[in-house]
Order: sequence, then C-alpha cells, then structure tokens
Amino acid sequence: MRIGFIGLGNMGAPMAANLVKAGHEVVGFDVAGVTVEGVKMTASAPDAVRGMEAVITMLPNGGILRSVYGEIVSAGEKGAVFIDCSTVDVESARLAHDMADAAGLLSVDAPVSGGIGGAAAGTLTFMAGGSKEAFEKAAPLFDIMGQKTVHCGQAGAGQAAKICNNMILGISMIGVCEAFSLADKLGLDRQKMYDVVSTSSGACWSVNTYCPAPGVGPKSPSDNDYKPGFASELMLKDLTLSQQAADAVDAPTPMGRRAAELYGEFVENGGRGRDFSAMLPWFQGKGRTN
Repeated sequence: MRIGFIGLGNMGAPMAANLVKAGHEVVGFDVAGVTVEGVKMTASAPDAVRGMEAVITMLPNGGILRSVYGEIVSAGEKGAVFIDCSTVDVESARLAHDMADAAGLLSVDAPVSGGIGGAAAGTLTFMAGGSKEAFEKAAPLFDIMGQKTVHCGQAGAGQAAKICNNMILGISMIGVCEAFSLADKLGLDRQKMYDVVSTSSGACWSVNTYCPAPGVGPKSPSDNDYKPGFASELMLKDLTLSQQAADAVDAPTPMGRRAAELYGEFVENGGRGRDFSAMLPWFQGKGRTN
C-alpha cells in the first residue's frame, strides 16, 4: 500500500518505520524536517498525500489537526482512508471526519496507547472511531503498528475512549503514588507493600505493570530515574481533554478534575519532562498541608 505519514516525531517515526519494514511504500512530512529510514520525505504535507491509498497523521493537538486537514484533504485520492492517530479533543476529531467526508475520503480517528516503546515494538493499542468501511480499510495497518485494535464506534469514538481510559490511568497513578508515599512514612517496606497490593484489591496497572517505586515490580520508568515512557505533560494534556469533554456533556468527574489539577501543579513544579509516575518522589517531598 502507498501510505502518506504526516507527523514523524517520537511516536510517528517508529510507527512509519514499522510500516516500511512490513513492505509498504511510505512518504512522509514533518515540519521539523526529520528523516526516517526508508521513508521518502516531501517538502509539504499535501505532497505526502497525493496518490496515497492511506494517510496517517500523528499531531500534537486539535488545532494543528484542523489546520493540517485544511491543507491536505483536497489533495487526497477519492476513496483513500485518512487515519488520525493524534490524541485530540472529540470536537476536533469529528470536524476532521467531516472535512474528510466532504472531500470523498474515508476517515478514522485512532488514538493510541502504549507510548514510545509500544510504537517502536509495534505493540500499540488503537482505539478507533469511524465507519465500518473506513475501519476495515485501515485495520491491516493497525495490525502492523499495534497488537490490539478496538473499533469503538462512529466518528470521535476513538478519542472518547482514549480520554476516558487515560482519566482512569491518571487517577489511579495518583492513588498509587499517595499510597506508597504514606507507606514510606509509616515505615512499611516497599517490596512488602508491592507484594500485598499487587495481589489484593488495590491491584491495578499502575501497580502491577508500571509501579512508581524504583526496584519494585516489573521494570518501569521509575527504574530509569523517571525518564518518560509517558511524560507528565502528556498525562496533563489527556486529563485536560477529559475535563473539556466532561464540561461539554455535563458529566460529573470530580476525581478527574482533581487529577488534572494535581498534574498541572506537578508539571509546573519540576514534573515537566519526567514520567507521569514521578509524582511519587514529588509526594515524598510534600507534607500533609502542602
């Protein structure tokens, strides 16, 4: 398949590389002028779209997505599938679908979970929204770039699933970090704490797979000085998107709102550029009232 790929950053580059390794012809564009082995780079976003059977975008936010789609949909081949893997607000995702549809294109919003490691290993999870026809055309590419894909529903459903999932993740990681910080101050051995929680009612992904305490549980960013697998500012972005969506539909999310506030405070006070699990040492440096 001939594939255009726009947005070749930390996530997009390894995703495109995996498509090349699978034998696809990939043409790319990125405003930073990066290069990816096996990807033919072009001078503009529309140049990466013309003649392509599929176009994948991986962009920073909804405003940029809208702008890029404004440039590229008119260059798309009728019947091509446009796959947006960015994490953006639901409204922007639906607008991108509308723009693609008006240009005679198929479209899928397909944000991902799995981070940079999952992008490199081809083990991402895709949460897809769009028509059955569009999803079926995109599915073989999801199979190359990831290990799991769920067709969540119509336009915007992929983004809705992503922000709901990551709201759970943000809330649960804060709870785990609070509990380990409290356990430390109560004199409880971290390994013993992990042994209990990981096999009890407190078990969750934030403990069992991604434990924020170094040297405990499977290897995670905490064992690498909290160098980000998933940066705290990206968690803040997703939590902010979840609260924007909650506001739009009048959904009560008190824990999600508080999680967004805490990650905002963390990012502005040493958390930027650190893994989102680095909230544990941040809590350790705080007292009951600060």
